[in-house]
Amino acid sequence: MEEVQVVIVGAGPAGLATSACLNRLKIPNVVLEREDCYASLWKKKSYDRLKLHLAKEFCELPYMPFPSNAPTYIPKDMFVQYLDNYVSQFKINPKCNRSVKSAFFDANVEKWRVTVENILSGEQEIYLGRFLVVASGENSVGYIPHVQGLDGFKGEAVHSSKYENGRKYSGKNVLVVGSGNSGMEIAYDLSNSGANTSIVVRSPVHVLNKEIVHFGMVLLKFIPLKMVDKVVVRLGKLKYGNLSKFGIRRPKEGPFYLKATKGRSATIDVGCIKKIKTAEIKVLPSITSIDGNLIKFANGNYNWYDTIIFATGYSSSVLNWFKDDNDYFDDNGMPRKSFPNHWKSEKGLYSAGFSRRGLFGVADDAQCIANDISSCLN
Repeated sequence: MEEVQVVIVGAGPAGLATSACLNRLKIPNVVLEREDCYASLWKKKSYDRLKLHLAKEFCELPYMPFPSNAPTYIPKDMFVQYLDNYVSQFKINPKCNRSVKSAFFDANVEKWRVTVENILSGEQEIYLGRFLVVASGENSVGYIPHVQGLDGFKGEAVHSSKYENGRKYSGKNVLVVGSGNSGMEIAYDLSNSGANTSIVVRSPVHVLNKEIVHFGMVLLKFIPLKMVDKVVVRLGKLKYGNLSKFGIRRPKEGPFYLKATKGRSATIDVGCIKKIKTAEIKVLPSITSIDGNLIKFANGNYNWYDTIIFATGYSSSVLNWFKDDNDYFDDNGMPRKSFPNHWKSEKGLYSAGFSRRGLFGVADDAQCIANDISSCLN
């Protein structure tokens, strides 16, 4: 059993940033991570060509800006190196291979009791903390929707977290399910690698480019969100025209409104739309069923595929181990309170990285939590 002021569950950017802020205030903390390294989503579960979709000033962790000569949009490898430097500079020491089995507030000692399995040794470890920070994140477990016949699919079906690059798919028929940033970028990468690529676009989506999104985020500092959305949507229409004839519908609500209220990001185009317009990438509606390698779609068409890549997002794993009767998390493992009140609960319970605001939200959460814990201790 180990007693510490703060127990942090998760060593992604949210957990690392929270630990760094606490370390600066000299508040003892322990970071528990189930994978064999910190930032495993970035190090092991992201595709090779990934770049941060927002400009670097919106992706910095607390107290460590990117170098002035760094590119505006940081490549994955450079961001991983940034995280390595961050861990070193702020003397963060995550305990990896620690799978949290339960966490609850023990009223007998008035501390959070976190029970952990040491994956390497098989031993059980118990941590007692006055404060608990849930930093396992919104993107903890890859989500694959239920599709009739998927269990009998004769080809390869994987989540996008397993996708690295398109080299091994050259000449194959590949279906990407999901039209968010990962789906569109993976489809583009597959097409560039010689795969016969199709993409399922199920829901309306805003398609913008990085420059338009950056312009919108700068405008948000000066004018109301509703006005920014009008400007950004207009720029998107001028850039891409009417995409409905290619199977891509635009939502009624604006892109920044959807991000703020529902956590749904606009799709930032990296070249996929041009390929869709030239039919190099085919757009299809929802899958209705799968029979062997044949996939049937909502428009009645059948197509034969070697591979399905599900770029259908992630889900929270909090409810797998959070056993307290605190009503802080909803049935999806997300805080019931919305931004900006999402990060704090009762009895010393906090969450970092659940604001649906990306790395910018992570940095804000970490600082709020550390400052609040410091106030409680003082």
